[in-house]
Amino acid sequence: MTVELERLVDLDRYPIDRPDDPTYRRVVDAARQGLRSVGCAVIQSLVRPEAVVSLNDEIVANKGTTHFSTQSMNPYFHTEVNADFPERHPVNTFSERSSGFIPGDSWLADGPTNSLFRSPLLARFIADCLEEDELHCYADPLAGLTANILDPGHVFAWHFDTNDFAVTVLVQESDEGGLFEYSPGIRSAEDENFDGIQAVLDGGRDGVTTLQLRPGDLQIFRGRHSLHRVTRVPSGSRPRHAAIFAYTREPGVIGRVTRTRQLFGRVLQEHLDAEVARVRSDALID
Repeated sequence: MTVELERLVDLDRYPIDRPDDPTYRRVVDAARQGLRSVGCAVIQSLVRPEAVVSLNDEIVANKGTTHFSTQSMNPYFHTEVNADFPERHPVNTFSERSSGFIPGDSWLADGPTNSLFRSPLLARFIADCLEEDELHCYADPLAGLTANILDPGHVFAWHFDTNDFAVTVLVQESDEGGLFEYSPGIRSAEDENFDGIQAVLDGGRDGVTTLQLRPGDLQIFRGRHSLHRVTRVPSGSRPRHAAIFAYTREPGVIGRVTRTRQLFGRVLQEHLDAEVARVRSDALID
């Protein structure tokens, strides 16, 4: 039996079970405004404090299955120099990504994390915020439901997502560092904007926003066109834990082989089969 939604979400403050409630509409309208203007919406303390503890307990219990890796990568998750581009160029600018991911096949089906992720009411709420007709739980057996782990010393470099949007719940914040930063809409499907991206990679702060997320906050983020990172968690700090809930517009979507291997250290037959049939949605580098 899955965990009941009312034990996980503050349904009085966020009545995601009652979409006709005026409070529901106010929350959705505010999220839409944020997503339209800066590609990001934060629903503060959506998850109850006691449920946050349960989510973190489950992450700690599953931490032994985490795939940790350290790479020097560009914002497109590539790790090798590309001679087709100049030396000072985003494609050839590499930064450290050191973090871990708990894979989707680690979670208990009836545990709190999976119960929240697979709640049809939560999926509908997120779809409403994104102004989508409907959303489906990402069918990828490894990347559908994950947790990102930044232990002391870890950092997640500037990058773009391959999907149009991401949904995360901060479960445990680090004592210092571990801040989410992003440059909204820095590129588009029609314009890679390499100069603007390089300026941020070189340390420029124009247009960069820093979020002070708290445990229980749900973040909806359009990461395909917004450069983003998580700053380094200092030595001596407690780890940063974030649950990642992936949804897709169409059912049955499976992730890319290269990115899956980077993040989880392995691929399954489902990934190999899907790669053969894959069709790209845009012409961006990645």
